[in-house]
Formats: sequence, C-alpha cells, structure tokens
Amino acid sequence: MSSGDANSLKVIAGRHSVGLTTRICDHIGIPLAQARTTAFPDGELMVKLEEDVRGRDCFVVISTCHPVNDNLMELLVFLDCLRRASASRVTVVTPYFGYARQDRKDEGRVPITAKLVANLITAARADRLLALDLHAAQIQGFFDLPVDHLSATPVFYNYFKSIRGDLGDLCLVSPDVGNVKVAESFANLLGGDLAIINKRRLSGSTVTTGNLIGDVKNKTVLMFDDMISTAGTVCEAARLVMDKGAKQVFAAATHAVLVGMAIQRLAEAPISRVVVTNTIPSGDGRVDPIRDKLVELCVGPLIGEAIHRIHHNLSVSELFKGTAGTKR
Repeated sequence: MSSGDANSLKVIAGRHSVGLTTRICDHIGIPLAQARTTAFPDGELMVKLEEDVRGRDCFVVISTCHPVNDNLMELLVFLDCLRRASASRVTVVTPYFGYARQDRKDEGRVPITAKLVANLITAARADRLLALDLHAAQIQGFFDLPVDHLSATPVFYNYFKSIRGDLGDLCLVSPDVGNVKVAESFANLLGGDLAIINKRRLSGSTVTTGNLIGDVKNKTVLMFDDMISTAGTVCEAARLVMDKGAKQVFAAATHAVLVGMAIQRLAEAPISRVVVTNTIPSGDGRVDPIRDKLVELCVGPLIGEAIHRIHHNLSVSELFKGTAGTKR
C-alpha cells in the first residue's frame, strides 16, 4: 500500500514491538518513526522522539506483555512525550492488552485492574485505542474514548483456508463456553462440526476439563482461543478430545503469552500444530522447544490497514465482513 500522508501520519514503536511495527509500516508504505527509549540503572525510563510530530496523527504501538509493567510505563511516558510535542491526535495501539483478565470482581477485596489501566491511558491523554482480541469485549466500555476492537480471525481464516484440504473431516471445538461464538463462526466458514468443552478454573494456573458436548471421533479438531497463557486449558482439552477419538488436534490463539509451564506442556501435549500471531514477540528463544509445531502468523497488515482507515476516517468494521467476530 502506498500513502501520500507520510508527513501527517507517524507510527512509533515501543522497545519490544519494533518487529511488528515495522511490518505495520511496510503495509502502510511509510517509514517507522524514529524514537528511542532509554532505561536508567535504577529502572526509570526516558523516551525521546527523534523527529517532529507537531500537528501529526500519531500511533504508538506497544503490546503490554512481559515485562508488563515496563511496557505499560513506557506507553504512558510515550503518551506524555507526544502530547508535550504537540501531536494533533495520539492513538494507542495495543496488539496485546495486558491486565485484561482482571476485568471484574469475582470475589471480595480484589481490584478491577483492566479498568485502572484504562484510566491511566485516558489520564495520559490518549485520543483513542486500537486493540486486538481483548480477553473480554466489555473492556471497550472501560475507556472514555473511542476504541477500535480488532479481531485476528481474518488472518487465521486465510491460513486455515489455505490448508483446508489437509485437515479432512473437521470439528471446531470451543475450549470454554465464552468462545462458542467464534468457534461456531469458524465452523461455518471452514465447513466443520462444532463441539464444546465445559471447563472449570481451579486457580490462576490450574484448569480442569469437564464434559465434551459433541462428536470428535476420527476428526481433525481445531480449537480457538484469544490467548494461550499457561497452556493448561488447551492441553487438557487436547487430551480430552484425543481420548474421545479425535484424529489430530490443532490449537490456535491470537496471543502467545506462554508463561510458567506453558512451553513444556505444549511440547508434551498431543497437539500437532500451535498457530499463533506475532502480537507478542517470540524471538528470545523461549519457544524453541515447540518450534517444530509452532506456526506464527503476522497481524502487521491487518493492524496497518486499520491504522490507514482510522487516519483517513474510513470504516474499520469493513475489515471483518464475512469472517468470525471477536470473543464474547
């Protein structure tokens, strides 16, 4: 894509999001805006814009993944810097929005940290937010500013459509009740049956799978979720469907959080392929034990197209016509 607005549109990357942001800029057809973040010995951060942003439409791309608090603080400092440099509009682009799982009080004396983060971003004077597959769609309502909630489903659909002939008899399995809508949409798009697993979370890192509603015998099972964190849910679900006679299991998730025992669990689980996107960087070698079964899709063109549409005041929802929607 070419753009005549190289001077009015600026896309800036956080330290840990340079790779994805470069792909975003390649799609739009503009260079990555020059900026640098310096970490002082005591952990304090300073950002410096290396080019003029006065009167420009600026998009700052930072996934608030590990190290979560460093990335979040860098984002807030960037917002202050851009405001003081007289940017005309500042849009926060969080391919992965951290703290999203703390979105409600499910017991006494606990915070709603997703709302706190929304307040911090709003207080830092962001004009709008662009996010990809939020853990809970209601987080959009935590912001007192416009939110564009993107879905990675077009990226997954294009990939699985390209290998549809290799999948054979297909069954879309929702690993939890909250993801049934997306699984059903993919079942309609790819031509497959639908099954649901009733899971019960025992703690933040422990999940027990319950009953399987549906038939997976001699079928390729495809499971979708918004993220793989500790991998407890997806690995237990994979064992359950294999015990019920599934031929093979493909697991797909937008955000490869992969913390704790996740890599080891995925390496040992009866999962043929793990399909994720690059919302969270994976170039540090941590995924090497599962490299042979890992497929990483790029969401750069999708986010780049959304930024292009926002900049030119075009519809963002048009990007998702004919594909599955976002979770819940």
